[in-house]
Amino acid sequence: MFSRILIPLDGSQRAERALAISARIARASHGSIVLIQAVGIPAQYSTYVYGSYIAQTPMLAQEVIEAEEAKARTYLEIIQQSPVLAGIPTETTVLVGNAAAAIEGYVEEQKVDLIVMCSHGDTGFKRWVLGSVAQKVSRSIQVPVLILNQEGSLPDTAFPDRLRPLRSIVAMVALDGSPFAEAAIEPTAQLVAALSAPARGTLMLSRVVPEQSNEALTHAKAYLNGVVKAREAMAEQIGISLEISVASRKDVAEALIRAAEQGEEAQGKRLTGSCDLIAITTHGRGGLQRIAMGSVTERMLGATKLPLLVVHNQP
Repeated sequence: MFSRILIPLDGSQRAERALAISARIARASHGSIVLIQAVGIPAQYSTYVYGSYIAQTPMLAQEVIEAEEAKARTYLEIIQQSPVLAGIPTETTVLVGNAAAAIEGYVEEQKVDLIVMCSHGDTGFKRWVLGSVAQKVSRSIQVPVLILNQEGSLPDTAFPDRLRPLRSIVAMVALDGSPFAEAAIEPTAQLVAALSAPARGTLMLSRVVPEQSNEALTHAKAYLNGVVKAREAMAEQIGISLEISVASRKDVAEALIRAAEQGEEAQGKRLTGSCDLIAITTHGRGGLQRIAMGSVTERMLGATKLPLLVVHNQP
């Protein structure tokens, strides 16, 4: 499924955390990788006007941008030769302009199946999360975006948990009972299959109920079991397992994070352990919308240290 994987870089080691996991996905999918970097006018050569950096003179702007482009091309060529990408078809592209807008424009013009990027970077913002590049990209781009936290773990091996060396990749998919949220299931299944190969990964289908009533829990589990039954053939075909979990908490984002990071289910029950990544569906250009009556995706971007797969879906 992931034939072409896009990795936005900015020259920092933090952003380069996306390389290893992207390489694993590309090898399993027999895909290729595109390394891109967006360049603009550094602050020392510009004046800050109306929320943007504008060059002091047109001639200076051209000279600075050409120099920045040359620097970026050299950097990307070095990364392209990295041992972690050995044997993977890899191309490089330098874009000019605002990082989020440049990435969006590139994706609209070129075929891309997955974007992998770090949630922090050195593009002139303190954080990419909470109002910058990663969040903007996940809002506007219609291909799945895998966002990595610079301080979090990376599922870049088939068996990432040292405490459970025989357990392969586990990904939680946040569901709310709607077909809209279920759009994240297949892309996540494909991602888990790629990351866990040649082992068998697991998709944990999860739903949050606001109250720990027996009726609500029973309804949630019945719904999830129905989703599992409908996806059994797909799971078997790509070689993954399906499980379910029900979390109970009024704060949906907090419940999903606790379930994914700590393995906490409804009524305080512990699952077999934490997950390796979380997947969630969001609307696109209208902004991050709602799953289970809240702007969950945006909150989770800033709160979880697990990789977060954001799948765009139209309402």
